[in-house]
Amino acid sequence: MSQAKIAAFFDLDRTLISVNSAILYARFERKHGRISTRQVLSTMGHSLLYHLNIGSMEKAYAKAMRHFTGVLEHDLVRWSKDFFEEEVKPRLQPGAIPVLQAHRKAGHALVLLTSSSCYQADYACKAWGLDHWIANRFPTEEGRLLGTYHKPLVYADGKVFHAKAWARDSGVDLNRSYFYTDSYSDLPMLEVVGHPMVVNPDPKLRAHALRNKWTLLDWRQAASAMPRMQEA
Repeated sequence: MSQAKIAAFFDLDRTLISVNSAILYARFERKHGRISTRQVLSTMGHSLLYHLNIGSMEKAYAKAMRHFTGVLEHDLVRWSKDFFEEEVKPRLQPGAIPVLQAHRKAGHALVLLTSSSCYQADYACKAWGLDHWIANRFPTEEGRLLGTYHKPLVYADGKVFHAKAWARDSGVDLNRSYFYTDSYSDLPMLEVVGHPMVVNPDPKLRAHALRNKWTLLDWRQAASAMPRMQEA
């Protein structure tokens, strides 16, 4: 029997990129007149709660998605592409590039694991050479968004739920796999993998990582320290 594969999972916001893409997207939508200034401020508030791991992200996400009720999915796909090319693609952190390359060379599956939309995740994988993505998906009817999302939300314990399902279907051993993130909200997923990797973390996650002697990485510079790679 062949040995199970190894995967390297990557968070997007404040990990692969240095900022929160939800805030960038709200500003992008405001610039194009599709949302109000009040909605931008609301998104910024919810993003802060996300970063601090407080409040209900399910309620916040549900509220945000109601705004898209009835929108044609192909329009959202097009807007997402324009947004990604303009605001997200140029923000890949310098230190992430050699790590992605090293995991690819080691034969690991590269997986984007993000609370962002499936549309943005797909563009990110294509742009940066990742193999798979796990992100939030949105039901449609006759090509129009219903203003909801498929549960569970890809967030906190929801990331673990979706990652385990993907790993089971893909023949991946999570105990030998890696997960890179900045956020304490991702603690459940960090505790599932064999190699938790903490990137420019929030204070709460940094303290937890130091107590548990987890690897701490700074991706703001291209010459950042490299994690040790396990061969697939």
